[in-house]
Amino acid sequence: MKNYLLFIGLTPLGCIGGCSAEISDQKKPNIIYVLADDLGYGDLSSFNENSGIRTPNLDRMASEGIKFTDAYSTSAVCTPTRYGILTGRYNWRSSLKDGVLTGKSKAMIPVTRTTVASMLQGTGYNTAFIGKWHLGWDWALKDPDDFGGEGWNPEDFDNIDFSKPISNGPKELGFSYSFGHSGSLDMAPYVYVENEFVTREPEFETVDTGKYTWWRKGPTSADFIHQDVTPNFFRRTIDFISRNAKSPEPFFIYLALPSPHTPILPGEKWQGKSGLNPYGDFVMEIDDYMGQMLKAIEDAGIEENTLVIFTSDNGCSPEADFDLLESKGHYPSYIFRGHKADIFEGGLRVPFIAKWPARIKAGIVSEEIISTVDLMATCAEIAGYNLSDNEGEDSYSLLPVFEGKNLDKPLREATVLHSFNGSFAIRKGDWKLILCPDSGGWSFPGPNDKAAIDALPKIQLYNLIEDPGEQNNLQGVHVEKVTELRNLLTRYILDGRSTPGVPQQNDPYEGDWWQTNLINQVD
Repeated sequence: MKNYLLFIGLTPLGCIGGCSAEISDQKKPNIIYVLADDLGYGDLSSFNENSGIRTPNLDRMASEGIKFTDAYSTSAVCTPTRYGILTGRYNWRSSLKDGVLTGKSKAMIPVTRTTVASMLQGTGYNTAFIGKWHLGWDWALKDPDDFGGEGWNPEDFDNIDFSKPISNGPKELGFSYSFGHSGSLDMAPYVYVENEFVTREPEFETVDTGKYTWWRKGPTSADFIHQDVTPNFFRRTIDFISRNAKSPEPFFIYLALPSPHTPILPGEKWQGKSGLNPYGDFVMEIDDYMGQMLKAIEDAGIEENTLVIFTSDNGCSPEADFDLLESKGHYPSYIFRGHKADIFEGGLRVPFIAKWPARIKAGIVSEEIISTVDLMATCAEIAGYNLSDNEGEDSYSLLPVFEGKNLDKPLREATVLHSFNGSFAIRKGDWKLILCPDSGGWSFPGPNDKAAIDALPKIQLYNLIEDPGEQNNLQGVHVEKVTELRNLLTRYILDGRSTPGVPQQNDPYEGDWWQTNLINQVD
């Protein structure tokens, strides 16, 4: 078993008698959570000693804060992870059991559910969302009785009334200010929405079919320039920081980047800079903008008491062209198997960096197993808010790890993982149990590769310390470990939570979903 933390000469930075009380005695920290989209674990040079992409600004951030080497997204695709980040609850407890939403999808998070934003707003924070939402909101419809198509085709948007405000979006979930777009950058409609209103109604349709630059055909506003979306979000974030730096109230910014997800559109300045391909160039551009944002925080005089977190919603997409990148010596998934959508580590292991000079000592490398779902409990402890039993059911506070406390046991008992098609895995200590015979996503063997998976065991068990590449399935050797992990996962599901507390109800589901998708998978 590996050490829980790697600290050298580190002593706790305060928190005697309880962190929350001490934090509440001074101005609470500003919190900025930056979520990259489809960025691989191996795409940052601080996480990959052989990386072909240079990321000096994020490397510096890691050296000035804490770097987690065992961080997970809750899902291997976009929407589910975003749900977990904002609610502190695994996505499969919601109505979304697999897949992702579109740019037209209805609101996924009920306005009655506490989010990180609504919780922080209630404790005195000025809250802002900037970026890619991808959690559904309710567009105004010309004919309310005709929802039409789901949002995959251009005609599906004909019934949207872009002149009227959206509802059940960021505002209702606790964001005082919001500016962003509804789905991924390759999903129509291509319009910005600021504080419930479209900034400019779409005048025409656009489409791109390039190898790296593609997006689906759909309505587009004249002020929505695909290549400028990521820079625009950073500009607005930097402006928000500058305008609110001296405010007596702290701020929370959720900056959800649409990049380096498709369309892969590095700006002219960055084209060809990586020496790899447009994907490598795009990652370098993101790193540069992160450097600009961190400098803006420093220039505003708020660096000491600002917590900045940078991570990714899942692993790198095959749209980055793995074959080409690997032929040039760059491995987006590092030493791990698979990529975005997969239940393997390449789909779920993500870079995770936190910087907060007032509380986090520089240069920490932690092997603590953490999850993107942990933001809720972390912010709650920072804000001095006690989560109720029906809030943040799967979230653990990272504050003890940030502050260098010596833990006598792992922070999380275990961590549940989920793939594109709804397959489950659970990680506890060195061990990972996968409840499907395949990738659960897009890499081989996929769920539809029947001939290949028929010859495989129904489940997979890996010791990730001895076998980080998930090549040696030990399910037939360690039967007791399979039973232990399967029983724990089943308890987490049926209890409606994985943290200590009163059992909760999962959201309603159709038919015998749990039975067919989990409990009987290994019988």
